[in-house]
This record gives sequence, structure tokens and C-alpha cells, in this order.
Amino acid sequence: MGRPQTIQEIAPGLWQIMRRFSPYIRQEWGLVVGALVALLAQVGLRLLEPWPLKFVFDRVIPTAPSGGASGLPWLDGLSPTVLLWGCAIALVSFTGLRALADYSSTVGFALVGNRVLTQVRNDLYRHLQSLSLSFHNQARSGDLTIRVISDVGLLKDVVVTAFLPLLGNVLILIGMVGLMLWLHLELTLLALATMPLFSLTTLRLSRRIKEVSRKQRRQEGAMASTAAEAMGAIQVVKTLSLETRFAKTFSGQSKKSLKDGVKAKRLAAQLERSVDLLIALATALVLGRGAHLVLHGNLTPGDLLVFLSYLKNAFKPVRDFAKYTGRLAKASAAGERILNLLDQTPEIVDLSTACPAPRFQGHVQFQGVQFAYKPDYPILQNISFEAKANQSLAIVGPSGSGKSTLASLLLRLYDPSGGRILMDGMDIRSYTLDSVRSQISVVLQDSLLFAASIWDNIAYGNPQASNDEILQAAQLANAHAFIQQLPQGYDTLVGERGVTLSGGQRQRIAIARAAVRQSPILILDEPTTGLDKDSEQAVIDALQQVAQQCTTLIITHDLTLAATADQLLYLENGEIWERGTHHQLLVNQGRYAALYQLQVARRQSQAEDTHRPKGEDYALFR
Repeated sequence: MGRPQTIQEIAPGLWQIMRRFSPYIRQEWGLVVGALVALLAQVGLRLLEPWPLKFVFDRVIPTAPSGGASGLPWLDGLSPTVLLWGCAIALVSFTGLRALADYSSTVGFALVGNRVLTQVRNDLYRHLQSLSLSFHNQARSGDLTIRVISDVGLLKDVVVTAFLPLLGNVLILIGMVGLMLWLHLELTLLALATMPLFSLTTLRLSRRIKEVSRKQRRQEGAMASTAAEAMGAIQVVKTLSLETRFAKTFSGQSKKSLKDGVKAKRLAAQLERSVDLLIALATALVLGRGAHLVLHGNLTPGDLLVFLSYLKNAFKPVRDFAKYTGRLAKASAAGERILNLLDQTPEIVDLSTACPAPRFQGHVQFQGVQFAYKPDYPILQNISFEAKANQSLAIVGPSGSGKSTLASLLLRLYDPSGGRILMDGMDIRSYTLDSVRSQISVVLQDSLLFAASIWDNIAYGNPQASNDEILQAAQLANAHAFIQQLPQGYDTLVGERGVTLSGGQRQRIAIARAAVRQSPILILDEPTTGLDKDSEQAVIDALQQVAQQCTTLIITHDLTLAATADQLLYLENGEIWERGTHHQLLVNQGRYAALYQLQVARRQSQAEDTHRPKGEDYALFR
């Protein structure tokens, strides 16, 4: 989006935001109309407020020059005492009614602003979740959090406390300038003579405020990203003694944000004081010329009083505009960041002809699939294979060969750049995303658990699952026994990302979450990596139970686990180099056979080291 360079572009920027959110506003049309009526009533009553003072000064105070007939016969016939009390009552009435209208419009617009922007925040969060992995892989989670929470919150606050009051003041300005022109053309032109100075001052300072505010919002996003990154990997940070380094990085960003914040406040204060001075100058000019006209009988004291009152209120929008310039600039910058996210479009979407998928049998086919995360850097080249229903297929090969990418393509986290993926003979792109993903279960190397109870973590796999189905899934995953030994059993709360459980326990809960889905397709992506021998065996036993009635894709470096599959694929450099059963690949004596023999030898060596007497261990270092 373009960057506003002057203060005049702040209002169009906010108008663009309001226009973008107009569908949300239309849902609150009744409240908006009521608030607008109250706002117009407030403007009209404010225009009436000075008139009782005019009649007091012109017709009640004996020392005041006579103002002649008022043009209202019933008013000219009133005694000074009755007129004085009438004006006093009118003044209190106008002020009280104006306060009531002001309260009604403020509350009404506040309700509109809060309801609209709360819905905007909810939709923005949903939109972020719909964006493709390629977007999230490049974005920083802390900055996205700032946009959803802080930027929307700032925009909501500014709309309620600044933009809507300014809208009312603009209407007041229009009404009062019109009445000032009607009261006295010369004094009005004299008051407006200072407007070029207002323009020069606001143009010069507001541009700098806008730039500093945008810079501060970016800096706050960077701070949030640094904090989120460090907190999300706190174990690694502590292990590598990186606390001081991350603290210095965060402190440096915080100081820059503080510096920009102080600079923005200083500029806003400078603008406010400059506006106050210019308002005083305009008031002095009108007061001097008006007093001269009163002394020569060309203007009544009441007319001058009304004119000065209008002048004060006419400049109020200018003073408030200076007061809220910093907030409006931040709101404009925050709005840009919100609209920037809303303008992002998901790369993976349902085709216009997509329909819900039927229950899959589990026959998976890759036909000439090609894929690249970046142009000219292919990850997969001409990948073709099939896994029949209820078969298990192991995909092995060195890191970076594209194994996990195959799983992402099957889940439609990405779409292939060439070829196609079939499920039971149909291209998966002919089905809706939700209907495809709901029939695939995944167990990852580092299975993520949420900060909730163990029961809820399992139920996330299938929110419609019954209590018995959740218990059966836990038993199938060999997790029921250790869950019952926890302090609150299934109600035990796990820490964020499941850090309060061991790796093996996390994996078995993740397997239970996969089992409760009862999906025809199961993807296992390095499910045993990093586990000790006992945990590994418990996880393998659980996986064998879950995989009995589904098509299973096993992505692993553990060739002992891969050997249990019905067939194997060996990938390297994005291509299939070998395929067949475990026995066939050993007979072929290719890359798979060499790696398998190396892993077996290493395991035997580790087993011997485990049972070697301690004295033999010392002998190794002699």
C-alpha cells in the first residue's frame, strides 16, 4: 500500500479503512443512525448555546448599548428580569440537552466501533489461519500477533476517542463558520486569515509524526517477534546460554521504540502548542477589531460575544486535530498493516468446481508430481508412486530430499507445480480442502500439544468424538496407563507445546489424537526421532495398532522402522532412486542397502557399548 506523506492523506487513509469496513458498519445501521441523530442534535444545541448571553448583554445589562429591536416581538416586550431568568434557563437547558446528546452519540459510536472492530479482529484471525504455509513461513509470528491484538486495538481506541469526536467537530466547524459569515463578514475573513499558517504548521509537523509513528509500529512488531521467538524456544535459549544475547537484542529494539515514541510525542506536543498560539493570534485580531466596531456602534457587545464564542468553538476541531494527530497517524499506520494482511490471498483454495470428498478407501497415487518452493529451485521432480488401500509405504532418504514435502502435498498445504495427486482415482484438487484434510491423520517428529488438558488435546483430533472413543484412542496409543498415573489423569493440564510431558508421552498422546480421527490415511513424519529405546518401542507398538486399518505413509530416517512397511521409496535430490520391498532393496545392494547395513552396525555397536563393563570403557581412552 502507498505511504501517506502529508497530514491531508491521513484522513483519506482512515476513510479508506472505514470504507473497507463498511459491510461491518452496515450491520449496525440502527445504532449508527441513532448516534448520528444525537450528533446532529449536539451540533445544533452547541450553535444555540451563546445566544442567551447575547440577549443578556444587549438587553438586560443597563450599561450595555441598546441593541435595538431583536426582531422577536414577544421578546422585546419582556422585562429585563424575566428576560434574564429566561436566558439563564435557556442556557442551562441548551447545555444540559447538548450534554445528553453528546453522551448518546459518544456511547453509540463507541458501541459501533467496538462491535465492528471486534468482528474485524475475529475475521482477521480467521483470515490469517486461512493463508498458505508459504506466507507463514516468511512472516514473523510475533509481528502477526501485534497486528491482530495491538493494531486492531489501537484502531478501535482511536476511532472511538479521536476520529468520531473529530467528525462531530467538523460538523460544528461548518455550522459555526456559516453563522460567523452571517453575523459579520469582515471579522470572519479576519479570523480565517490565519488559516495558511495553520496549514503550513500542520503540513510540516504531521508528516514527521506519520513517519515516526509508522517506524514505531514496525519496531514494536520486531520486539514482539523477538520475544515470541525466544519464549517459544526457551529450552534452546537456556541450553546455549543465549539469555543475555536475546535480552540485548530485545533491549535494543525497546530503546529504539522508546526513542521513536518520545519523538512522536514531542512532535505532537509541538504541533498542539503551535496551534494554541495561532488560535490566540486569531482571537486577538477578532477581539481588537470587534471591540473597535462595538465602540463605534457598528456591533453590539452581544454580537461580539456570540462571534468570539463561535470562533473559539470553530477552532476546536483544529486544536483537537493537532491533539489527535499522533493517534490518527498511528491509527493510519495500524490500519495499513491490517489491510495489508486482509489483502493477502491464500495460495491454496478450493476450486470453483470442488465438492466434498466421499469417505476415502485410501488408494493414494502420485503421477509425475513436480514441486518447487521457489522458481528455479526444484524440490521434487517427476515423482510417481502409489500406495493401495491399507498398505504401508515408507519414504526414506537423506535430509532435504523432499520426503516431508510429499506429505505436505498430500495434505494440500501446497499444490504441485506439475503432475497430480489422486485419491481413489480422483484428483484431490477436485475436493474441498476441509473434506480432504479431515480424512488424513498426521503424527510429526515434534508433535505439538496445546496448553489444555490431555482429554482436550486428544479430542482436538475429532471434536465430535464420544467419551468412549477418546478412551479407546488413548488405549490404542498405549497412553491410557501413564495418563491415569498423572495427578489429575485426563484432566491434567499440559504446558504450552506439551513441555510438561516427556517426548514419548507427547508422541503417544499425538498418536491417540490421530487414532480418534479414524482416518483412512495416516502420515507418520519421523515419529520416533529423538526418543530413548523404551519410549521408541512404546511408540512403535502404538503406531502398529493405529495403522492396521488405514493406508500409512512413513517418513523416516530410521530404516529399521522403514523395513516394516509393505514397500519403500528411496528419495535423493528430489527423485526416486530406488523402490521395492525391504528384501528387494537389500538384494539390489544399492544406496538403501548400504545405509541399512550401516545403521544396523551402529546399533549393534551401541548395544555392545551399553553392556560393556565400565573398565572396558576406560580402556578406550588409553
